[in-house]
Amino acid sequence: MQRTYIIIASILGMLGVAIGAFGSHILEPIIGSRIEIFKTGVEYHFVHALAILLTAILAGQLGESAMLRWAARLFAIGVIFFSGSLYVLCITGVKVLGAITPIGGVCFIAGWILLALSAARAGKRA
Repeated sequence: MQRTYIIIASILGMLGVAIGAFGSHILEPIIGSRIEIFKTGVEYHFVHALAILLTAILAGQLGESAMLRWAARLFAIGVIFFSGSLYVLCITGVKVLGAITPIGGVCFIAGWILLALSAARAGKRA
């Protein structure tokens, strides 16, 4: 689990840098005020790439578990749905894509809950 999710976090982090630079240098003059929405997508993308990395490192400290695996998965799915929908919305202007964004937000919240539960359970075993 650790190796896999460290790789996923690294790829998502790299993509966050590339997408953020693309937005700042190429898209901003094209999409105008929607750049703020784009920046929100990049911000959540980065935070949750780091959350996946943290989850992988914690798996080494607390021991691997299904909850930690699902936390990392939900963070990754959240990046796809939340940030991805915001990126596509900004580029295409199709506002109906905004209906997908909350699915990603729920994934983020569920991932954080699972991360907290994993730590709480590990504390009881120690």
